[in-house]
Amino acid sequence: MTKYESEVKQIHYPQVNVFMKLADLRNLQVFKDRVNDPLFVDNLRASGQIPEDKLQQIREMAQKLEFTADTVTIPGTPLGNVVLAIVERDEPKCLKFEVQGIPLSANLWIQLLPTSATDCKMKCTVGADLNFLMKQMAKKPLQEGVEKLAEMLAMIPYGY
Repeated sequence: MTKYESEVKQIHYPQVNVFMKLADLRNLQVFKDRVNDPLFVDNLRASGQIPEDKLQQIREMAQKLEFTADTVTIPGTPLGNVVLAIVERDEPKCLKFEVQGIPLSANLWIQLLPTSATDCKMKCTVGADLNFLMKQMAKKPLQEGVEKLAEMLAMIPYGY
């Protein structure tokens, strides 16, 4: 299994808050709502984090996302419906996901470590069983994808 890791992201919320929000994927509905908030979109534009051409793609994709407590479904991809399902919760340290609906084995880990009573660090890791050719083609998109995922998760407001 080939692994792709994000940089460690600092989150200014307690580890338990972050874990509890991510452990119930319905809480990620906030992402879907935020990409339609003009102020949030203007802040993204001003930060330069996401190119303008990608911003519209993200907004369109976000509108399609379907959330349950244990899954996020991305309908209508070139591979069909792709499901990211929680397969293990190790409170408050780690969430393990499995990708379903695609013809290869892939997973995601979100690791959380406390840095203080009010802050924590997060790292995302994607693992995928890829043959040599696929590994070469997918290396850059998977690395960029895991990095963008970590950035997105670090922007979520984890206060309750």
